[in-house]
Amino acid sequence: MKHDVTQRQGEQMSFWNHLDALRTCIIKAIIMVVVFGVLAFILKEQLFDIVLAPRTSDFITYKLMGSEPFSIHLMNTGLTEQFVIHMKVAMYTGLLVASPYVIYLIFGFIAPALYKSERKYVAQATFSAYAMFIIGTLVNYYLLFPLTVRFLGTYQVSADVQNMLTLQSYIDTLLSMTFVMGVIFELPVVSWLLARIGILKHNLMTAYRKHAIVVILIVAAIITPTGDVFTLLIVSLPIWLLYETSILVVKRSEKH
Repeated sequence: MKHDVTQRQGEQMSFWNHLDALRTCIIKAIIMVVVFGVLAFILKEQLFDIVLAPRTSDFITYKLMGSEPFSIHLMNTGLTEQFVIHMKVAMYTGLLVASPYVIYLIFGFIAPALYKSERKYVAQATFSAYAMFIIGTLVNYYLLFPLTVRFLGTYQVSADVQNMLTLQSYIDTLLSMTFVMGVIFELPVVSWLLARIGILKHNLMTAYRKHAIVVILIVAAIITPTGDVFTLLIVSLPIWLLYETSILVVKRSEKH
């Protein structure tokens, strides 16, 4: 007699077979990240043309905003600092570029242990999470980080005090803000998952909308510690849109 629920695949595999499959998955992922990281390391000029672009008024965001001409000069203070930063940025780029393949490997490893319906939801959540992280990365690079660099890089308490920014500070700020915005942009995906298991309701999110706006403004102020209201609103807008999108996602999930 046929089962009503499709039998999970791979349940006859032993513990050591699973462990061997996991090891193979990890090795393939590491190799792919290293390959793309080495490629990014070789393409040093092209890579840092992109990374360092927001430090001058020639960047596209400043042109669209009609910003006044400026240029932030970076300096190096350590003997090995530039080489270490080069490797760090190259490996991060390698991980970002190779992440679709890494996600594919991870999904391929866990998929046999899932029912058909479960694989569908896991695939949707995985693809959505990756897409939202990339969108968050782009929003940070083209909007939030340039505004932060322009304000903090040109801010002076006195004309007698000149800014001497280090390359390490610039890169650390870029990478940390990129990661934070990538995580923040996972809000609709997390909300969808919570709605699927019955924890989150759109009525609750709607009722606490005013409280959420206050939290969004606080988070925006932390991400970009600037003094002007315009920049604060620019940063808050995409996060607020994420919250509103999450409400719609949760509402639609409840209907289904």
